[in-house]
Amino acid sequence: MSMNGEYLRVTPGELTRALKDPGWALDLADEIQDAQEDGEAAPAEARHFTTHHSWNLLDFLLKRSAFPVDIVYGEEPFAEADDWGYGPPRYLTAERVQQAADRLAQMTYDELIHGVDHTELVAAEIYPQIWDSPTSLEWARDLFARLADLFQAAASADHAMVLWLD
Repeated sequence: MSMNGEYLRVTPGELTRALKDPGWALDLADEIQDAQEDGEAAPAEARHFTTHHSWNLLDFLLKRSAFPVDIVYGEEPFAEADDWGYGPPRYLTAERVQQAADRLAQMTYDELIHGVDHTELVAAEIYPQIWDSPTSLEWARDLFARLADLFQAAASADHAMVLWLD
């Protein structure tokens, strides 16, 4: 079984309801994921997005760069949410989504990986353990750009974000 980083764009009203009823939020996430299964929507239009297996690499790189918002795990816990895969979901408010989007707009993937040696990823046991060459850092380039697009679109719509590992 693999671990994937999952994102769900929600309106402020949906976030309020989700915090009161996490079961409803999981149903909403499932419904949106099912609706998008037929074709992968562009991140700017998607309500659900996955970083697949690159979540741990992105977390490592973003923490290393002192990124101001935790856009991999989320920052705020759901009070009474069940496990959505590998733990309960967390969320980012619309304000934190905006802050993340602003910062993402100012950085490139090249800046994010600058000075990183693939052996650091091996030593840190970054999932999945595929870091056998310097070029392995290129693996998440496209997903990082698409994640930045998702955050830009969410911020433009004043959306919050629910995040989880599944």
